[in-house]
Amino acid sequence: MSISGKVALVTGSTSGIGLGIAQSLARQGVHLMLNGFGDAQAAQAAVRAVAPAGVRVDYHGADMSKPNEIEDLVRSTLATFGTLDILVNNAGIQHVAPIEEFPVDRWDAIIAINLTSAFHTTRLALPGMKARQWGRVLNIASAHGLVASANKSAYVAAKHGLVGMTKSVALETATTGVTVNAICPGWVLTPLVQKQVDARAAAEGLSVDDAKKALLGEKQPSLQFTTPEQLGELAVFLCSEAAANIRGAAINVDGGWVAQ
Repeated sequence: MSISGKVALVTGSTSGIGLGIAQSLARQGVHLMLNGFGDAQAAQAAVRAVAPAGVRVDYHGADMSKPNEIEDLVRSTLATFGTLDILVNNAGIQHVAPIEEFPVDRWDAIIAINLTSAFHTTRLALPGMKARQWGRVLNIASAHGLVASANKSAYVAAKHGLVGMTKSVALETATTGVTVNAICPGWVLTPLVQKQVDARAAAEGLSVDDAKKALLGEKQPSLQFTTPEQLGELAVFLCSEAAANIRGAAINVDGGWVAQ
């Protein structure tokens, strides 16, 4: 079954992984509601550039830490497109610090955006999906949803929680036409990760290439970054009929990170 003509909401989709997934879905003829704090016009243009004629692309600037704005995001998607078939929970932020030094407001924000926002979008999108007997919920977790790293307590807690929620909701929908799965990337060269690379290069007196190798060498045995395009194509597969009985999976795309 083609997913052409379906409607997807991708949170955190103005850059990086979310934008890559939005572009991959658009190539398949999926209409898109984008969301995020980045350059909305540039993101819409990037999605339209790869979409077939007739694909509609819109944007909503909901702050994913605020339940009322999340509710408006879902309502607006339904009002604009008439349906919501594919939900990609990708919005996320990061902060790194030992737990005794971790700012309380940063903890609260990371849990709200990386985990609680997915609860709100999912609870709002599921009734319509179940009524139509078709839907896909894709939660973009992380290798940190499966294993931990030091100084990332909030992020690891949120991503582990997202994987757990994925499994629970997959069981709740197991006899329906709705599937719920998680994608768990390792290092992806997004603008956020590029900032970490640049900071490491400056702090350690390394070239940018050497800083990339050092970063990858600590966790990712392939020594290659996963790309947003690869994650996008995996998302397309999980939306396909071939993946109709993949339920509650947490698929790591991490160059061997969690195999160690």
